[in-house]
Amino acid sequence: MSFLSINKIPNQGIPIAQQRKMWLQQFLKAFLVVFITYMCMYLIRNNFKAAQPLLKEQLDFTTTQLGYIGLAFSITYGLGKTAVGYYISDKNTKKSISVMLIGSAICVLIMGLLLSNAGTPMGMLMALWGLNGVFQAAGGPAAYSTISRWAPRQERGRYLGFWNMSHNIGGAAAGGLALWGANMMFGGNVYGMFIFPAVIALIVGVITLFIGKDDPEELGWNRCEEIFGEPVEEENNKADEMPMWQAFKQFVLRNPWIWMLCVANVFVYIVRIGIDNWAPLYVTEMLHFSKSDAVNTIMYFEIGAVLASMSWGYISDLVKGRRAAVAVFCMVAIFGAVYMYRHAETVMMVNISLFLLGALIFGPQLLIGISLVGFVPKKGISVANGMTGTFGYLFGDSMAKVGLAAIADPKKDGLNVFGHNLHGWHDVFIVFYAALVLGIILLAIVAVGEERRIRAAAKHSQQT
Repeated sequence: MSFLSINKIPNQGIPIAQQRKMWLQQFLKAFLVVFITYMCMYLIRNNFKAAQPLLKEQLDFTTTQLGYIGLAFSITYGLGKTAVGYYISDKNTKKSISVMLIGSAICVLIMGLLLSNAGTPMGMLMALWGLNGVFQAAGGPAAYSTISRWAPRQERGRYLGFWNMSHNIGGAAAGGLALWGANMMFGGNVYGMFIFPAVIALIVGVITLFIGKDDPEELGWNRCEEIFGEPVEEENNKADEMPMWQAFKQFVLRNPWIWMLCVANVFVYIVRIGIDNWAPLYVTEMLHFSKSDAVNTIMYFEIGAVLASMSWGYISDLVKGRRAAVAVFCMVAIFGAVYMYRHAETVMMVNISLFLLGALIFGPQLLIGISLVGFVPKKGISVANGMTGTFGYLFGDSMAKVGLAAIADPKKDGLNVFGHNLHGWHDVFIVFYAALVLGIILLAIVAVGEERRIRAAAKHSQQT
């Protein structure tokens, strides 16, 4: 456990001006570590999706079996976001994400070896893929924590936004890289789609363990706030002196703003996953698009998502950290994009709508995490961020996949909600609109609390 501790050393007395000059070089080391490790986590997560056709073709897996393996990951990943996030909250999160990547890579490597020798041991495959979910669960919370320890408050949005692109890049590259490795080194056998990316992730995990620091104080520097002339919030000082459980209870569990952001994230997930997951089926059933046009819908959505990662965090910095207010603006704008998507009839209009939806819906998803950073001390960032992920994944993601499936399925009777039967694609869009309204209300309340904190901090800074 000492290996994962934050090894702060006594202040070396380096002048603040000199620390500020050296800051970018040291920050980039930590930033690139959490960017690359999180990107590699997606190489050994999305490879399973890409491998499913070959698993059925070469090893006679059934769709149901593949569903059970995927379910194991979903459950452990959702619950692990809070559980593992809590565990690493007072640890060195930069090292923690590398350790988690190593653990994840070992699980996937063993899966590949089992698939090459033992046929279809379902119990082992479910256990290993579920354990992979545990290791991957707190990757995002860990990265948020490390970046927040290094970045000044007024610039966190842009850096967390740039980091957020790591999962878009890793997710997009995962399938092609896994298939290429299997074809080039394993004769096209599906187990190569697990072994090849796992080896890459394992190497990256080991190398990144020893690059960069998790906190400026590990270099004998001042705190990030002191380096950039920002007031150190009192709650950070209090949390540092508390045991982790006490800090968790006081600053996270009893914090109403965190709970509002958790619930708001559920509604954001319903819209995001509802659009992302069902777009190909929707345009096939309702608009009779070809298979290639249906598959391409996701590409336009993801391109918009990359634009969102690059822009919304930076925009929230420009308005002096008003993350929730910018998220409300995005949610309002999504109404128009959903309406356009609902009434689009041509391939071009659908793709434009999905691009706009990707560019807008990833704004609130990113900004909820950044807004949360302003409401908790650094010691609680990992677990608080994990809680929003747990809520979004277990409730929002499941509603978007299972609930919307029950509503859209023409062979089912729909879903009864508060005495109203929702059935058909028309009612799916009603769910989207309802989720947007509820999300806007919650984020608007958070925006008020955020505004009070910003004004209080500005007043304190002037007095100081």
